[in-house]
Amino acid sequence: MSFFERLQAQTGQARQGLLAAPIIQGCLRGEVSLSSYVAFLTEAYHHVRHTVPLLAACRDALPARHAWLRPPLDEYVAEEAGHDEWILDDLRACGADAEAARRGPPRIATEVMVAYAYDQIARRNPLGFLGMVHVLEGTSVALALQAADNIQRPLGLPDSAFSYLRSHGTLDREHVGHFQALMDAIEEPGDQADIVHAARVFYRLYGDVFRSLPLPAAAAAGVAA
Repeated sequence: MSFFERLQAQTGQARQGLLAAPIIQGCLRGEVSLSSYVAFLTEAYHHVRHTVPLLAACRDALPARHAWLRPPLDEYVAEEAGHDEWILDDLRACGADAEAARRGPPRIATEVMVAYAYDQIARRNPLGFLGMVHVLEGTSVALALQAADNIQRPLGLPDSAFSYLRSHGTLDREHVGHFQALMDAIEEPGDQADIVHAARVFYRLYGDVFRSLPLPAAAAAGVAA
């Protein structure tokens, strides 16, 4: 079994924990609201705006034995630049105040997830940040395109309100193959263990981000009942 396959297998329970978040399950059932979608986009902005700085920090912190990872990380930086602005455009298309989202603070769950990413790079093992890449891209591939359709139809929002979900759903499908090749080139057991551990934690933290979002009224009433 390749390392990528083991990473998938060893994080399966954590992945299911994220997917069980009530707002995700509700969205898959078509239970959506504009306020919930705007809240999701706002938190997405607050972590996506750190993607390029985190990639750069990871690249700069790599030890010499992992210098081969620097060009792929540079490619990620080039591809991810400006995606936070896409999210602000989506918010505007929803009729929301994008500048208020830009200036406002993230929810605590988002702040903690971002802080853990920086901590992995600075204190533990920069390769641990790849656990976050695995979680975000894998979740995007699994959910983004379906979620966009399920949200757009009942709310009647324009296509311009879904550039983040639809572009990432498509781009991340392409990224997964590249990411798998990178993971399978990492052979040191200690590095592999650190990536698996970080991915499990990121599944928990990203799940907390979804659990922090306001539920649509119908779903919230069901939870209360």
